[in-house]
Amino acid sequence: MGSSTNPQDSAVNRQQLLEIVYAASSQIPAQVQASTERLKTLLDNVGTYDALHEIAAEKSLPLQVRQQSIIQFKNSALSHWRSRKLLSEEYRNRIRARCMVFLNEEDDLIAECNEVIVAKIARLDYPHNWPSLLTDLLCIIESTLQSLCTSSSASMLSTLALRRALKVLNAVLKETSSMKMLTGVKTMGEITNRLCGVFLTYYSELCRSQLSPILSPLHPAVLSGEHTLCIIVVAHLIYKCLVKLALWSWPRIVRRGKDDLQDLQVWFLELFQSSAAQLKLLSEQRISFVLALRSLPDPDPVAVATIDSLTRHVRIFGKFFRRLQQLEPAKFVELPTCNAMVLYYWEKVVQAANGSSDMIKDASDAVFPVRFLVQAMVLFKENLAKWTPFRKGGPVSETTLSQQFVEDAVRLLVTRFIPLNLTDLEGWMSDPEEWVSEEDKETDHWEYELRPCGERVLMTLASQYRDYVVPLMATTFKDVVSQPTTDLQSIIQKEAIYCAIGRCATRLRDVIPFTEWMRHYLAVEAKERNPNFPIIKRRIAWLIGKWIGDIGTPAADPIVWEVLIHLLGDRGDGTDAVVRFTAANAIRECVDTASFDITVFAPFLPVAVTELVRLMHEVDTMEMKRRLAKSLKVIIEQADSQIVPYIEMIAEGIPGLWTAAGEEWLFKAQLLVVVASLITSAKEHSSTLAPLVIPLVQDGLSPGVAVHLDEDTLGLWLAALRNAPTLQGVSGPSLLQLFPLAISLLVGNLDLLGKVILIVESYLFVDAPLVLQNFALELLNAVANALTGQAIETNQRGIITVMCYMTQLAPSSFWAEALHNSGIFNHVVKILRDDECSSAVLTDCVFVLARIAVADHEMFLRLVSAAAQVSGVPEDKIWEPILDQYWRQFDHMSEPRHRKLAAMGIAALVSTGRSEVLDRLPNEIFNLWTDVLYEIRESLRVADGDDDGSLKLYWDVDVAPDSYFAGSRDTLEYDRRKQVFERDPVRTVQLTSYLTSALQAAERACGGAQVFKEKYLDKTDPTVLTQLKTSLAG
Repeated sequence: MGSSTNPQDSAVNRQQLLEIVYAASSQIPAQVQASTERLKTLLDNVGTYDALHEIAAEKSLPLQVRQQSIIQFKNSALSHWRSRKLLSEEYRNRIRARCMVFLNEEDDLIAECNEVIVAKIARLDYPHNWPSLLTDLLCIIESTLQSLCTSSSASMLSTLALRRALKVLNAVLKETSSMKMLTGVKTMGEITNRLCGVFLTYYSELCRSQLSPILSPLHPAVLSGEHTLCIIVVAHLIYKCLVKLALWSWPRIVRRGKDDLQDLQVWFLELFQSSAAQLKLLSEQRISFVLALRSLPDPDPVAVATIDSLTRHVRIFGKFFRRLQQLEPAKFVELPTCNAMVLYYWEKVVQAANGSSDMIKDASDAVFPVRFLVQAMVLFKENLAKWTPFRKGGPVSETTLSQQFVEDAVRLLVTRFIPLNLTDLEGWMSDPEEWVSEEDKETDHWEYELRPCGERVLMTLASQYRDYVVPLMATTFKDVVSQPTTDLQSIIQKEAIYCAIGRCATRLRDVIPFTEWMRHYLAVEAKERNPNFPIIKRRIAWLIGKWIGDIGTPAADPIVWEVLIHLLGDRGDGTDAVVRFTAANAIRECVDTASFDITVFAPFLPVAVTELVRLMHEVDTMEMKRRLAKSLKVIIEQADSQIVPYIEMIAEGIPGLWTAAGEEWLFKAQLLVVVASLITSAKEHSSTLAPLVIPLVQDGLSPGVAVHLDEDTLGLWLAALRNAPTLQGVSGPSLLQLFPLAISLLVGNLDLLGKVILIVESYLFVDAPLVLQNFALELLNAVANALTGQAIETNQRGIITVMCYMTQLAPSSFWAEALHNSGIFNHVVKILRDDECSSAVLTDCVFVLARIAVADHEMFLRLVSAAAQVSGVPEDKIWEPILDQYWRQFDHMSEPRHRKLAAMGIAALVSTGRSEVLDRLPNEIFNLWTDVLYEIRESLRVADGDDDGSLKLYWDVDVAPDSYFAGSRDTLEYDRRKQVFERDPVRTVQLTSYLTSALQAAERACGGAQVFKEKYLDKTDPTVLTQLKTSLAG
């Protein structure tokens, strides 16, 4: 027992701490809460952790106090283990030494906490600060194991220290093997080299001297002895340590080759081969014992515990083999005796299938536990790919399966493991919604359940042994399809065959006439009124979904939709909720295919939509509501404009579902997506949905809700705007009333800024004059706030683009005053003064100034003058950064349309006659123009000898880049953006004419051509001037 904490080092009072722990372990809630708070304050004191550990080791104290103490230590001390303030080296040494004392602890909870504590400390301290850890553990293990190997009357008490030490070591190995850093890998390598041979010898010797002699007589009486139980438990713990060592070594042996790790490879192969042999021996012995115990009326508790431990031990072999298989599947199959071992597992599957049904249970005392059989199937399935006679990418395996073997395996799976069992049917009846949800989850859970695992094995057999399986399945189909099914057993068996056909659909598509089968058999069975027929009907719906959805067979025959819609809507005898749920999912799978033809589906659309909405209101669980909403969404998307007649019917149910959902955010998100899909499909007919959209957007972006639904809510809002024909509702609410919300998000939500910018753009494209008439100043104040805030560069550029669209979509009278009053024009000038700013942002600022100048150059002058007054500087100080960056950023303009815009923008400023602009005419501006004119070739189209006024652009394509449309394809906004693009002066005005007009206006502003020539043209390089005149004349 460690000594008390040192008073001079510690501020903690041990007696006070003990009283607190006493109170914390009481049954009085008030005392527990108060003491917990007091304990938190004491944990910051030096010596508290050592005292807690010491209290836990004091066996004279009440057990609850000791348990509470070690739990507190485990939860708090390990995260502060390296804190010099709370734990001196002396304290750490005492705690490490005390950990070994707990190896004799009788209480399982305290011992389990100690395992965690030792493992976590070892991760930090071994080998440098706790070099004796392994030596101390091995010393206890070896001495107690030697006694056990020679004993005939071991008890759980006599093996306590051995079991505790093995569990601690197993925890240490688990922790150390998870380390990825080089030092941790090196430490685990040293541990492995030290322990691998020793522990294999331990296990072999224990099996030779004790386990095999005890179990070999196969007499049930041996199971009732505590000695037998102790031997199995210890053997199991030793083998768990071996598994940890082997699983860490296996990938390294494979990757580094035989030469680097020769000794480790020899050890691993010996372990694997002995494990395969031991598995067979123990498995057979276990089966014999369980069969013998079944004849006893009431086995004693020790025998039950022994069988449980033996079952666990047998199962760990399967876990070991499966993990090896997962880590290196190609190398696993090449291990000596591997294929024989996996085939042995399959023999047990066959044996279980041929036995009585009560031999298979999910219990340790079953003859064939479900988890053992699942392990067997998974190992068999994964090795099948390596046993194919004609394997791609490798040599032919020595192990190939005969046709008879494969056919027998298929029959066994279809008749014994794939059919629904009593437990399945009970789950179906007790909770249909949960049952369907679990059945439809195509995840890795199949590795843990018998029926899904059997289905995957069948699929793999069909894939790897197609020439054997496909003819067998085709023959079985012909034999079964026309057979009458009236009793429950025949219905269950037919359902299993339908399941097998669906799972192997990709292999059977060429041998099973699906349409004929549908028309003559499945359609008839779908209308059967037998009370047991929901089993078949549910599988029919599932099968159609697999056949049409998974393998892409076109649903060209209306009979497909007729059957599915009948199954979805039928409420009569011979059907139930599970059938309807499965039909809803199958419809989604069939509709959501590339080959879907809306013309074939259109007659069934009203019923499909009506029944899905009805089911969404009827079901109880949000998971099922969400699945049904997903099916409805897919139908809406695929129906496109044909959904319009049903808009009102779908929309009127949404508010009730939304309110009932409460805080079920996943379902609410799905509802938002459904409404967005409805709007996208309805397009110009979606304006009637504004009364639904507005409250959904407001609620979805409200405090406390936005954190869950903001993305989907913004998606709905954007869809509504992009498909809105107008912002002015004929009667009732209009989308314009949401614009203040957009402004507030623009100001205060950096996370959503990118999406909000698109929403503002959409508002402008719908009706910019209306928006600016009502909110110009508020909008530009928000733009200024966002531009001067912490927005990332992408969003800054998006904000500037919004201003460009604003100048294009509305006359200057709607935005010019607000542009000044908001300070945004001044801020753009400020950005242009900042040479450290991104070139992309500076270039975009030049674009927006060019847009303003082209839109209204007189307004541009007034904005410059106002900016100078506000800043208290001469106007030339405003012009200087504008004109400087115009020239500097010109080379960053890569697209011809942008370069032409820049040329037109500076030409508009030239036309004003401002001296600040004209002073730069001889050099910068003329050079800019000549560059653009050299690059851009344009001509007016002529029809029948007359100028038709349109402009032929040789420098640009007719279609705008995808980035311009911002993901708006297939919406009304796409057409609006396209019209703006086509009406853009950059595309409609001939540059040479525009420049000529600008020069003429400048001449007039200067007092005539002669003055203009003397002041500016004569200062121009003659070559540049000649080139410019030639370009303008051409």
